[in-house]
Amino acid sequence: MTTLPTGPGARASDNGRAELAAALDGAAPERFCSALANATRDALGPGGALAQADPGFVEREPQLRLADAMARAIEDRATLVAEAGTGVGKTFAYLVPLLLSGRRALVSTATKNLQDQLFLRDLPRLRDALALPVRIALLKGRSSYLCLHRLQMARESGTLPDRFAVRALARVETWAQGTQTGDLAEIDGLDDRSPVIPLVTSTRDNCLGSECPQFRDCHVVKARREAMAADLVVVNHHLFFADLSLRDSGVAELLPTVDAAVFDEAHQLVETGLQFLGTMLSSNQAIDFGRDLLAAGLTNARGLADWQTLAAGLERAAREMRLACAGPLRELKGILKLRWDERANGPDFAEALAGLAAAADAARDAALLVEASSPDFTRLVERGRRIAELVHGFVRPAATDRVRWIDIGPRDARLVESPLHIRDLFTEQRASAARAWIFTSATLGSDDDLSWFTESAALEDARKLRVGSPFDYAAHARTWVPPRFPKPAEPGHPAAVGALAARLAGRLGGRTFVLTTTLRVLPLIAQALSEAAAESGAPLNVLVQGSHPKRTLLQRFIDTPGSVLVGSASFWEGIDVPGDALQCVIIDKLPFPPPHDPLVQARSKELESRGRDPFNDYYLSEAAISLKQGAGRLIRSETDLGLLVITDPRLRQMPYGRKLRAALPPMGTLDTEADALAWLDQIAASHPF
Repeated sequence: MTTLPTGPGARASDNGRAELAAALDGAAPERFCSALANATRDALGPGGALAQADPGFVEREPQLRLADAMARAIEDRATLVAEAGTGVGKTFAYLVPLLLSGRRALVSTATKNLQDQLFLRDLPRLRDALALPVRIALLKGRSSYLCLHRLQMARESGTLPDRFAVRALARVETWAQGTQTGDLAEIDGLDDRSPVIPLVTSTRDNCLGSECPQFRDCHVVKARREAMAADLVVVNHHLFFADLSLRDSGVAELLPTVDAAVFDEAHQLVETGLQFLGTMLSSNQAIDFGRDLLAAGLTNARGLADWQTLAAGLERAAREMRLACAGPLRELKGILKLRWDERANGPDFAEALAGLAAAADAARDAALLVEASSPDFTRLVERGRRIAELVHGFVRPAATDRVRWIDIGPRDARLVESPLHIRDLFTEQRASAARAWIFTSATLGSDDDLSWFTESAALEDARKLRVGSPFDYAAHARTWVPPRFPKPAEPGHPAAVGALAARLAGRLGGRTFVLTTTLRVLPLIAQALSEAAAESGAPLNVLVQGSHPKRTLLQRFIDTPGSVLVGSASFWEGIDVPGDALQCVIIDKLPFPPPHDPLVQARSKELESRGRDPFNDYYLSEAAISLKQGAGRLIRSETDLGLLVITDPRLRQMPYGRKLRAALPPMGTLDTEADALAWLDQIAASHPF
């Protein structure tokens, strides 16, 4: 089960916690406002419960200010948007008042890894230090839990793609015999990209629900049951939005019962929300449908239909759809976003969609004829109908307040329709019941109103707080923008970035991140870096995003001397490498939104229609937030030293450079490469490699 039992000493604290809860629920507003805030300050202060439990715990005034605002928002059932700089300790600042309040709470964070950190490390530590009888649960999406029924189907169908998948399935089967939670994160080394995972997990489309023969032992059902019985439930943003839009994971039933909802890493909410409030049809969706149809047909209705031909027809139609979306594009290493009108008006595109609808209808009709033989076929009938409906929906014109585009990748094509914002969702949710709504992150805006976030989520009326980092950036870090450097649009820019990275990383013996704004330049910069390092006689271990899973790359960077990691979007945030392992971060260019992105274009047009300037009100704000995120990888503790390099001369030359520089932490500035190398020599001398 994914629930933490009450901690040691919890029983002795019941009376005190009950008294605090009574004070919060029955006191006059003035006293009500002070009880939780004072209890929180006592717990986080010198001589408090956390200091007594951990001699290394240090009182931090910025954390106390943030925690006080969190406590008051919980007390008042108010909405708070709080930006907290690196090192403030925002996690404890919201968890301590939540736990002390005695109220039912939901905590949502950005990723499953952060969920595990909260559930397995932070919450047990706090629960035991505060000696509170709090029942805590972890709830993830379906794709995180083993489906016993589909495991059996995968075992019997024998349709695994290669010997590596066979080995992975054998590992899953061995682990399945002893797991209590069914959470696939328990399996060390199981690659998130493994083709086995969709074979042994369920989706909303293929789950049989109460008709499943394994329903009694279903891990998803157990996890939801535990969540409904818990005092505090940890979810992630994807799960939160997926459930509100599809009502599939249990959050929709859970949310009305909580008194406080906290969103950590809230800067990711808008983009995550748009993914689930929109509509998507993918070629892989059709291929998966065909694969499941074949497995169910061979298992439950062999000989009653030509399942091989039907599955092959779906796969062929899906591939034709992808080819129509790709057009002349062939070698793709990442996801490319295309405007809808770039492909949708061509005859090949219309034919491909018609072919996919026909293949889905044929598969649906075959499943309908044998529906009585197994519950699997009932779901397959619904899936076939849904794919055909999606096809017909994308044939019709889009609504005026929505935008369409095509995501094309090496093995998949996705037709996407999305709203332009999530304002209506949060307006509706906040109006549904009186509860505390708390949104926090290290990057939520570049002004005191935190407009970048509050405007996009309809939170202009929220309480707002900005708490700066306690780190001494002026003493410990420097920023350098090379004054004479190729502009990002010039052909020689990636090679120049790689060569400079080799010179800088060579002074540190590695310890460097190179963060790029696009996947396209990754191999160019990495190759130039490797060649320049080899020519200098001091080869570096160059690690490149995409060559291995993200966690593997990060561990190799930390464990292998002389390493430089070249990464794009997924390494700009959520990466924590404190200490000597990372002392230089190089950002290749200013991270403006791509102007040809269909969603970016639609948002720009909307701003223009309201008389606003898209560059100042959108492009600059987005770039400032992203730049702040990337720079945040550098200094992760009070003793870290580092150099931030931005190889984009526009930061010096253009008038808007001042606004973007103001978004960065208050580091010292350097003028020349000689200054930068001297600073790195100083760092290397104090932290020898």
